[in-house]
Amino acid sequence: MAYYFKSGKIPHKRHTQFRQPDGSLYAEELVSSLGFSGVYSNLYHIYPPTKVKEVRKAEPYGTKIAKDYPLLQTHLNTSKITTTGKDFLEARKVLLMNDDVSMAICIPEERTMDYFYKNGEADEIIFIHDGSGYLISQFGKLRIKAGDYVVIPRTTIYKLEWDEQPLRLLIIESAGPVETVSRYRNQLGQLLEHSPYCERDIRPPEELITDDSKGEFLVKIKKGGFLHHYIYEQSPCDVIGWDGFLYPYALSIHDFEPITGRIHQPPPVHQTFQAHNYVICSFVPRLFDYHPQSIPAPYNHSNIDSDEVLYYVEGDFMSRKGVERGSFTLHPGGIPHGPHPGTVEKSIGAKATEELAVMLDTFRPLHLTEDAKEFLDVNYPMSWNE
Repeated sequence: MAYYFKSGKIPHKRHTQFRQPDGSLYAEELVSSLGFSGVYSNLYHIYPPTKVKEVRKAEPYGTKIAKDYPLLQTHLNTSKITTTGKDFLEARKVLLMNDDVSMAICIPEERTMDYFYKNGEADEIIFIHDGSGYLISQFGKLRIKAGDYVVIPRTTIYKLEWDEQPLRLLIIESAGPVETVSRYRNQLGQLLEHSPYCERDIRPPEELITDDSKGEFLVKIKKGGFLHHYIYEQSPCDVIGWDGFLYPYALSIHDFEPITGRIHQPPPVHQTFQAHNYVICSFVPRLFDYHPQSIPAPYNHSNIDSDEVLYYVEGDFMSRKGVERGSFTLHPGGIPHGPHPGTVEKSIGAKATEELAVMLDTFRPLHLTEDAKEFLDVNYPMSWNE
């Protein structure tokens, strides 16, 4: 959850008369999670959000799991890709997935969208590796930039407008709600003093856009393996005001404050988000361990109940060889993984690291997709013998 926020004009009480200048009522919309029991926001529209002009033919949209992929340490060398497609949706290449979460790389050629998009079945996190621009939704306009996690609750209607510069995105889709870490919150939901980030770091939409124009507005809705094409006669950004706890927001990886210790700290100290059956962690520049006999390189680890994915963002990853920025490694449960030969001794005496990486740990097995096969580094499983 984020925190309570309000924008624009709202009535004194919920579910009461709130009239436009011409005397007609604004159309109230409750956007809620877990039925009526989770976090929610109330939005006030100029036009009823239910008025659909046309429903056009749906198109299949999804990816296939690669069958019979063996139990292997895996490197997906996506570092040299310059584009994955023209359009924001076409350019999403899902590489890893299970029933709880998926990870995609997205490098669209087009910098604007002539439609709105709604994910009707999953929360999304867009990690901006390269690029900057705006997320425009019914909640307003949010400036986003490289290093941002952009958290978008399901059913948010949005489009992206990018600046003219290189663009590279990591997109995570979550079947369950994406939340801040519960152990870093008090009983009221406020982030605690020892949390590695706080509410000041969470950026909600800063500018409300109230578009009262009419015409044909296409909203592509993803649900059930299809993109459903809905045409509305009014802009989805016709909101005069809203308030609540459910809205898109940005949190920069550069605002994550690392937790360090005398000896090597385990990955949970890097946790940034939680969701059902997986967590997301941020590895950021930090001081290494300061025990006089500490070993900064991570120890060998056997995952007995999780799969571990690292997406490499920037810097020198001292425990890993042959992995460049923009690539993925998957270390599945069932076999141990650890630092590459020579990296343990080399790390001793090092004082700090400048690495940036996003880690996703799942508690159910991840599967490679057919789209991932073209990026496989076939030599990676044997790289611990070098």
